[in-house]
Amino acid sequence: MQTDIEKQVTYPIHTDFRRRVVCILGLPFDVVTLDQAVEKVATAAEKKSRCFLSTPNLNFAVASMEGGAFRDSVIRSDLSVADGMPLVWIARLLGLPIRERVAGSTLFEILRDGSARKTNAGLLSVYFFGGPDGVAERAAEKLNASSSWLRCAGSYSPGFESVENMSSADVIDRINSSGADFVVVALGAKKGQAWIERNLSRLRAPVISHLGAVVNFVAGTVSRAPVWVRQLGCEWLWRIKEEPALWRRYWNDGLMLLRLAVTRVLPCAVATRMKGRDLDAMARARVSVRMHERRSRIVASGAWGEGNLSALRDACERITATPCNVHVDFARVTQIDSACIGLLLLLYGHQTKIGRDFEMHNVRPSVMRTMRLHCADYLVARPDRVQGFPQEAVVN
Repeated sequence: MQTDIEKQVTYPIHTDFRRRVVCILGLPFDVVTLDQAVEKVATAAEKKSRCFLSTPNLNFAVASMEGGAFRDSVIRSDLSVADGMPLVWIARLLGLPIRERVAGSTLFEILRDGSARKTNAGLLSVYFFGGPDGVAERAAEKLNASSSWLRCAGSYSPGFESVENMSSADVIDRINSSGADFVVVALGAKKGQAWIERNLSRLRAPVISHLGAVVNFVAGTVSRAPVWVRQLGCEWLWRIKEEPALWRRYWNDGLMLLRLAVTRVLPCAVATRMKGRDLDAMARARVSVRMHERRSRIVASGAWGEGNLSALRDACERITATPCNVHVDFARVTQIDSACIGLLLLLYGHQTKIGRDFEMHNVRPSVMRTMRLHCADYLVARPDRVQGFPQEAVVN
């Protein structure tokens, strides 16, 4: 007899290349307001469509500098929002269209309140997974005792187990049998993202996100900063007041922010303002898809940015319609911006989802500098690792 865990969960692997995303510190961020993010999550839950929500803050961005699975988990998300005022400040400095913080805790509060929901659907059910011993149970009790658009379908605190031990058939069966629409994970950022990625295809809940502090806030074991403190960008001070052990993390993140501001963010802002947009090159931009037996290739030319990405989005959709290894040839690309890099991140993320290669090569020095300033130069393959296509001459 099949258990719930042995039954295949039928959420297809899909990447929405029409998402409007920008790159900040090497990560993709959706250009959405708080209300838009709430609506996306609520709609996904109600229509039973997969939404892996990531809420990267400064700590996420700093940890992602190491690369690897944690960074890639954010890139592979279906929705990635700027949960941190430093990221919003960086976006403003770079002239990016992210205007407000979309905090995961606030998103949950609005879903709970129901005031911003545009649909007439009934209650959504949530499952709390993780948190300190007994806190998830307390959060469940308080949520179900309140007048809310959310009800808690179950909770479980696995303790300080490994990701592998927390991914047993019994654990996943327990979550699936609850019938929850939304799994809220609270295991610490790295472990939480790793657990989600390991079990995403096995979980039936359409919406999944690591929202570490939410369980504590709902349970009342930690109080959240008042709105005026959040608006000033000082919620981190309040968190230290509530949880003094966090001071070291914020100190280290602050030092890294200063370093990134000097070496990447400020030089990027200056370069962006000095260069401006090459409107003629954007008008002449072209892209083609060349299908090959072993590898398929996107070949682009001209300047690419926020205003002309439609053709490049079409190329991404076409080349990923059939699973294949993908090469991106930028030999004749003269300029890109954060939105173009964001789209490339989505393509890279899609390829890692399906276990196929992504290689970007023949990148001009000026374009490479832009990618480096956006902390996304890891997308570019080293010349000695590119195989299958001849190197085209790069014009400096």
